[in-house]
Amino acid sequence: MCGRYRRTTREEELARIYHIPIPAQPDLPISYNIAPNQPVLAIRFNADTKQRSLDTLLWGLVPYWSKDDKTGFINARAERIDTAPAFRRPFQKRRCLIPADGFYEWKKTPEGKIPYSIEMKDGLPFVFAGLWDGWQNPNTKEWLRTCVIITGEPNELVAQIHTRMPVILPPETHEQWLSGESGREILRPFPTKEMTARPISKRINKPENNDPSVLEEGKMEQAGRLI
Repeated sequence: MCGRYRRTTREEELARIYHIPIPAQPDLPISYNIAPNQPVLAIRFNADTKQRSLDTLLWGLVPYWSKDDKTGFINARAERIDTAPAFRRPFQKRRCLIPADGFYEWKKTPEGKIPYSIEMKDGLPFVFAGLWDGWQNPNTKEWLRTCVIITGEPNELVAQIHTRMPVILPPETHEQWLSGESGREILRPFPTKEMTARPISKRINKPENNDPSVLEEGKMEQAGRLI
């Protein structure tokens, strides 16, 4: 599962890293504590212009066939994205990459759940494999564009914390994913050797706590440090 993450790299830098035309002006502020049903940045590919775009979507996928906008899927299991009704069409036609600088999982211990920040050892941003869809309000005719993060089996690092992890795509697979050329075979656990995990403040538990202090390690968290 992936229920919380952060994106602290600004739009202009993401555009440079992921070969996207630089946005005319910044649109979405950085966030240390992104939660479901909040707007997030996603990289999409336009088949007509042959260009990538950096767009704002709502985290919580509402399928195009939904009767209302209340049903938002936060995560999609990699094992079922080509067969599940909510994800089958987006998997075929509407894929995206969701930039992040780290994600959070909670490890169960006798003393309670300890939150961890899981990130790259080099501190650089990365992308989750995602899907998006568009839903039109039958009354107002306005469009709502939403997305979902794909999850899969954990690597050796994340397995010490949780039974699932978001699918992180390495750079060499980005084009394949966005263009739809690949199937589920590229949705594999990201290499453990490139990642690190550390316990952080329990302030992360509340989405309204959205500042760098959520990444600080307190005395209670030190007991959960991975070896």
